[in-house]
Amino acid sequence: MPNHTPIFDKVTPALLEAMPYQFIGKDIDVDISTQEFTCLCPWTGLPDFAKLTIIYTPNKTVVELKSLKMYLLSYRMVGMVHESAVNNIMDDLIKLLDPKKMTVELEFGIRGAIVTKVRREYPFKNN
Repeated sequence: MPNHTPIFDKVTPALLEAMPYQFIGKDIDVDISTQEFTCLCPWTGLPDFAKLTIIYTPNKTVVELKSLKMYLLSYRMVGMVHESAVNNIMDDLIKLLDPKKMTVELEFGIRGAIVTKVRREYPFKNN
């Protein structure tokens, strides 16, 4: 049984757990969001606050929500740029779930009069 306590000095993907999707072959979108995602600015050490949205179409598994919450808490004291946070979350969830498709978006709050929104889609759409 995995340890369900986040380690606050590093991101802890081992906290993530998957559950079987009971309706394989029936496509649905799972939309998960929170206003409480935080990580630290790697230069100042100040907290960055963001709205996180994850939308995915399950293949054979879905993410267990308590494990996702604990995983996201592990970002709390980790210095990370916005683009890295989105890519890390996406990579960890793809590895766990092997979804048919997924979008991860972080919209960071105003700092220095700038709002940053970072989004990644899987599979990647070429323009």
